[in-house]
Amino acid sequence: MKLRLGVAAFFFSLAASCAVADPVSDGIAARTELISINTLTLSDAQFLTGDANAKAVTTTGQLRIANGSGRLPVVVLQHGSGGMGANIEMWAREFNAMGVSTFALDGFTGRGLTQVSTDQALLGRLNFILDAYRGLDVLAKHPRVDPQRIVMMGFSRGGQAALYASLKRFHQMWNKSGVEFAAYVPFYPDCATTFISDTDVADRPIRIFGGTVDDYNPIALCKPYVARLKEAGRDVQLTEYPNAPHSFDNPLGAEPAAVSPASQSVRNCRVREEPAGALINIATKEPFTYRDACVERGPHIGRDLEATRQAKATVSAFVRGVFKLKSE
Repeated sequence: MKLRLGVAAFFFSLAASCAVADPVSDGIAARTELISINTLTLSDAQFLTGDANAKAVTTTGQLRIANGSGRLPVVVLQHGSGGMGANIEMWAREFNAMGVSTFALDGFTGRGLTQVSTDQALLGRLNFILDAYRGLDVLAKHPRVDPQRIVMMGFSRGGQAALYASLKRFHQMWNKSGVEFAAYVPFYPDCATTFISDTDVADRPIRIFGGTVDDYNPIALCKPYVARLKEAGRDVQLTEYPNAPHSFDNPLGAEPAAVSPASQSVRNCRVREEPAGALINIATKEPFTYRDACVERGPHIGRDLEATRQAKATVSAFVRGVFKLKSE
């Protein structure tokens, strides 16, 4: 009898401790919604010239509403060329644990794609910017979202979208939501292209993260752009991790980083928009294509646990500041 009473007391105590545990600390969303987004599939030239005569398509976004009441802040998460990877789930839980909702955009499934890593020409690189603006329009009307507290965060191809979605020129052409992102957080973006008026960005902070050894989207290509933004008086910072490869924040990535033999990289390309709407390979003076000699294959992809730990801490503190959340 004493043994049974002791066991019962143990399980009662365990159940009580679980009952009082804070579910937010586990990064569990209070509610999840799959939301349709009406967007377009267009060429880069169409995007750059504001030509909306393109194929209509419906994509989706996964809204994870954090534990809390009323209108909550949101971080928009845009995946890269490989699709919705494990890092999207990791960051969603990280933000949900802070009481911040997330909206993960799936730019592939509605377009009949699973990945474009091996053939980047399958989808214009600037489509994700339009998707982000269309997603912003959806979020601005959602009853559980604070439209003044939405941050854009992206990875690789999605990082490029998060970086250049800040351009005022693109907002004027494509953002019909009536609101702006509160900040832009690109992770290891492609900075090989120089766009017209690309230092005329929204009056919002930009925080770029990448690794020194990244041979997919070298961070070295971002440094001249960051310098030009700073010279123009923009609020931009670049954080560089010395041992971090491409996709370093993917918790399921290879360690050490492994070669991705079929993946295309523009690491040796330099592209400039001139004139408006025309992306020119600076080396050849011809329109850029993924058949150009500068396009290579075989970059390394993998994780770096220490860089991820540091990035989590830095990004979390930054987002808390932008959203004016209480510090832990």
